[in-house]
Amino acid sequence: MIKLVDVESEADMLELGKRVAGQLHGGEFIALFGGLGAGKTTFVRGLASALDIEDISSPTFNIVKRYGGKLHLDHFDCYRLADYEELFAIGFDDYLSSKSIVVMEWCELVLDALPSERLEIHITGSGDDIRRVEIIPLGAVYEKLIEEI
Repeated sequence: MIKLVDVESEADMLELGKRVAGQLHGGEFIALFGGLGAGKTTFVRGLASALDIEDISSPTFNIVKRYGGKLHLDHFDCYRLADYEELFAIGFDDYLSSKSIVVMEWCELVLDALPSERLEIHITGSGDDIRRVEIIPLGAVYEKLIEEI
């Protein structure tokens, strides 16, 4: 089941992130797809806010930032990676086996590294356009998760 959501503003994207966060328990993987300015980091800020995490910024130059709150959040940005092997060089396996929520931006650049079970969020649109958000669960855990979003 794919869930479609139209997002009309930054506040709506933040709210969508909060709604998703309300269904998380730790150990989930969220793959974010979308172009520059689509709202990926805004979505993560909303998700983090619901977990009592503030000061979220894109980890483009760090590749990953770890945050603590109600649950731990590992925020990846793969924009600068040449390939998925660079992820494993920084210990990506350890992140995947943790109980942290892993959220990754620019997943299309490292598709071979993604776990087979995950929540995919595809965002189209940018600037002042209304965003179309497709939420795609891959795996039974994620199918149950999106029922409440």
